[in-house]
Amino acid sequence: QYSAVDTNPLSLYVMHPFWNTIVKVFPTWLAPNLITFSGFLLVVFNFLLMAYFDPDFYASAPGHKHVPDWVWIVVGILNFVAYTLADGVDGKQARRTNSSTPLGELFDHGLDSWSCVYFVVTVYSIFGRGSTGVSAFVLYLLLWVVLFSFILSHWEKYNTGILFLPWGYDISQVTISFVYIVTAVVGVEAWYEPFLFNFLYRDLFTAMIIGCALCVTLPMSLLNFFRSYKNNTLKHNSVCEAMVPFFSPCLLFILSTAWILCSPSDILEMHPRIFYFMVGTAFANITCQLIVCQMSNTRCPTLNWLLAPLFFVVLAVNSGFAASFEDGLLYILAAAFTVAHIHYGVRVVKQLSSHFQIYPFSLKKPNSD
Repeated sequence: QYSAVDTNPLSLYVMHPFWNTIVKVFPTWLAPNLITFSGFLLVVFNFLLMAYFDPDFYASAPGHKHVPDWVWIVVGILNFVAYTLADGVDGKQARRTNSSTPLGELFDHGLDSWSCVYFVVTVYSIFGRGSTGVSAFVLYLLLWVVLFSFILSHWEKYNTGILFLPWGYDISQVTISFVYIVTAVVGVEAWYEPFLFNFLYRDLFTAMIIGCALCVTLPMSLLNFFRSYKNNTLKHNSVCEAMVPFFSPCLLFILSTAWILCSPSDILEMHPRIFYFMVGTAFANITCQLIVCQMSNTRCPTLNWLLAPLFFVVLAVNSGFAASFEDGLLYILAAAFTVAHIHYGVRVVKQLSSHFQIYPFSLKKPNSD
């Protein structure tokens, strides 16, 4: 039984009425999972589009060729459409057609976990690197702030049985979609100037991500956990069992950070986009396994097997054994993680589809005419 609580005023009083109107446009034969997947593909498209025009995150820096204005408009519109499809309309379409299933829940949140890296890295191009932007390492840390904020909600559900939707997500999606459009109108040069004393827009960008995580997401998660503890409704009573979902993400952070700090070729500065993607994909796989466990009331795995090859690569590179082909190892690891994650997703979808006798992208059941 899917159980979620959304208390965000923006979501309740603005977005939900908007989504209730939009969903009526879609035909009743359209599968909710297809809507979710379409939204995810738009996020990936934005990532690839920006990777083409800003491969090394210097396009927004002074003295470099900037991203064309029309690209910002396209990215802004598609980001909002993706948010509307994958985070609002899909669920309403499922309830509208009476086709809500555990597969839909897994599909929705599983794709959301992978969207985190695409979304954050695409936003990075607004400010980029250089004197007016943020360093690749700072963005790496900000990416982890977003990733931990995301998994925090699913850690709540793993322990309380209820998914408390974070306030920061809706606010960030609407705000960033608006900022993309504004960038097209005023140009990236507008972000060079300080907006208050010597406080630059890049500083505001950083402060918003960290502040939202520390002042909104984390306190609300701990409050919800404490309420469940007081009501004796926690699903895991021991502290160790309650914290198991954080073991793999923390180890992923330690290993990837160790690689960055000890890299002979300064791997993050040389290939930031691929490094972010590698970390985000591994994180998505860890989160998807947590989602499956919380849905099936089973114990979360202590360690994810994808951490094993990462450990050996980091060990080989930092020991000097594989320093000469560090770049190649990063690309191989990113490709292997992608294939492994897609393989895992396909297997889980097939098993759930078979168990519940449903097609993932259709309202029609396999045994129906």
